[in-house]
Amino acid sequence: MRNSLFLKVFGGYLVIICILLLLVPLISFKLIRTYYVNTLTENLKNVVVTTSPQIAPFLENRRYKELDTFLKNLGGRINARITVIDREGVVLADTKKDPAAMESHKTRPEVIDALSGGVGKSTRFSVTLEEEMLYVALPIEKDGSVLGVVRMSIPLKQIDSLLNHLQLRVALGIVLITLLSIGIAFLLSRGLSKPVSALVRAAKNLAKGEFHTRVYLRTGGELKELATSFNEMAGRMEGLFGSLSQKNEELDTVISSIQEILLVLDKDGRIKLTNESFKKAFDGDKIQDKFYWEVMRCPAFSELIKKVMEERRNHNQEIEFKDAHYLCSVTFVSSKEEMVAVLYDITDIKNLERMKKSFVANISHELRTPLTAIKGFVETIEEEEEIKNTQYLEIIKRHTDRLMNIVNDLLLLSELEQPGNALEIGEVNLVNLAENILKVFEQGAKAKGLTLKLTVGKDLQPIRADAFKLEQMLINLLDNAIKYTEKGGVAISLTQADAKSIIEIQDSGIGIPGNHLPRIFERFYVVDKSRSKKLGGTGLGLSIVKHIILLHGGTIDVESSLGTGTKFTIVLPRHTM
Repeated sequence: MRNSLFLKVFGGYLVIICILLLLVPLISFKLIRTYYVNTLTENLKNVVVTTSPQIAPFLENRRYKELDTFLKNLGGRINARITVIDREGVVLADTKKDPAAMESHKTRPEVIDALSGGVGKSTRFSVTLEEEMLYVALPIEKDGSVLGVVRMSIPLKQIDSLLNHLQLRVALGIVLITLLSIGIAFLLSRGLSKPVSALVRAAKNLAKGEFHTRVYLRTGGELKELATSFNEMAGRMEGLFGSLSQKNEELDTVISSIQEILLVLDKDGRIKLTNESFKKAFDGDKIQDKFYWEVMRCPAFSELIKKVMEERRNHNQEIEFKDAHYLCSVTFVSSKEEMVAVLYDITDIKNLERMKKSFVANISHELRTPLTAIKGFVETIEEEEEIKNTQYLEIIKRHTDRLMNIVNDLLLLSELEQPGNALEIGEVNLVNLAENILKVFEQGAKAKGLTLKLTVGKDLQPIRADAFKLEQMLINLLDNAIKYTEKGGVAISLTQADAKSIIEIQDSGIGIPGNHLPRIFERFYVVDKSRSKKLGGTGLGLSIVKHIILLHGGTIDVESSLGTGTKFTIVLPRHTM
C-alpha cells in the first residue's frame, strides 16, 4: 500500500514534469525562431526601402550592367544578397551570382507578392547558394507603375547557430530543473505517502483487534487532524470493546449458570445460542446454525415454535420429551425476529402431582369401605333399645359422617383434576338451577331465621355448561354462606353482560379477614378451624368450587369484611369450550 501510493504520487509528479519540460523547449524554440525571422524580415524590408530609390534610376534607363556592379558593391557593405528582377521574372542584377546565368524568378512566391504591389516574404532552401535563406521582396514603383522587384535575402544559418547555442543552454537548464523537480516530487510524495501508510497500518491493526494502536505524525494540517481523530476513535473503541467483552463474559457466565434449558432461534428456526443445560439434555456439541428439529425431534415443541412465529407473540406450553416433562416458554423478539425458548424441567413436579393424586384416590377408596361399615354398625346399635349411651354413638356417627364427607370431597376433587376429565355440556337455565337449590336450603335457613333471596336480571339467556357440576358449585357456596351467617340472609343475583353470565352470592355473615382471602381456595384451608369442625366443614368445598369454574373457563372473585359479610362473584362464558 505504501509503495503503491508513493509510486502513484511520485509517478504523477514525474509525468507532469516530463510533459512541462518537453513542451517548454518545443514552444520556446519555435517562438524564438519566429521572433528572429520576423526581426530580420523587418530589417531587410527597411534596407530595401532605403535602397529602392537608388536602384530605380538604373531600371528606368535600362542600365542593367551598371546596376549589377552597384549591387555587388552594396552587397559587400551590408552583408546581404540583393537581387533585382524585372516584371517578367528575369534577374537583372545580383550581388552573388551572374544574372545571365540565373533562371527566371517569376514563380518565386516573394516575387509574385511583390509584383502584386505587396511585401513578399519566404523562407526556403536556395539551390544557387545551397543553404536555407530568408527572402524579402518589395516592388520598385514609378508613377504608380511597378518597374521591377528588389529582393533581399540572408542565410538562416546565423539563426540556427544561435538556436543551437540556446538549445544547449536550455537543455542544461532542463536537466537541472528536472533533477530539482524530481527531488522535490520525491520529498512531497514521501511526505504524503509515509503518514498515509502509517494510518493504513494502524487501521489494519485496529481491524485485527489491537485497540491500543495509536498514530503520531510529525506533519501538520489535515493528516495531523486525521491522526488525532483516529487516535480518539481507537481509544473509544478500546473502551467500548472492553466494556462489551466484560458484558459478554458476564452474559456467558449467567447463561452457563442457568439450570433451565435455554435456546435462541432465528426466524428460519436455526439455532443461534444455547447453554450447557441444553447441550447436556440434547447431546448438542456441534449444533450452531443447525435447525432445531435436527436436534429436538419433538412435534409439540415444533408446533409451539410455529405458533409463536405465526402470531408473533409469546406462548407457554407443557411438552413431553424423552420421558421428561417441560414447561416451555417461548418469547418472540420482534427487533431481530428471533425466538428465545426456555424449558423448565417439571418432571419431578409432575411425578409428585401424579403421586399425590394417586395417594388421594387410593386413600379415599381405602377409607370409604371401613367408614361405611362403621357407620352401618353404629346405626344398627342405635336401633337396639337396650343400649343406653346413645350420646357416644351420636359422637361416633357425627365424626364418621365428617370422614365420609372428606372422602367424598377428595374423590370429587381428584376427579376434577384428572387431565382427561370431560364436562357433560348441555343447555342450563341458571334461574331454574338456582331456584331448585334454594329449595334444598329453605328448611335450614328457616331454622336459623335467615332469608333467601333470588334476583334475576333482564333478558338472562341459558348457558352451555355441565348442570351437575354447576349445581355442586352452588350447593357448596350456599352451604358455606348459611353455615357462617347467624342473622340476615343470603342473596343470589343472576345477570348477564355481553356474552358472559354473572352469578353473585352475598351473605351477611361473619366475614373473612383480609389476610386469609388469598388462601381460601387452597385444600383443607379453613379460617376458623374450631368453628369449621363444629359445623362439619371439610376445608375442600371452595377448592372444588374453583376447579369447577376453571373447567368451564370462568373466573371467581371474593370480597369480604369482618362482621359485614362475604360476596362471591362468578363469571361464566355462555358457551363453554
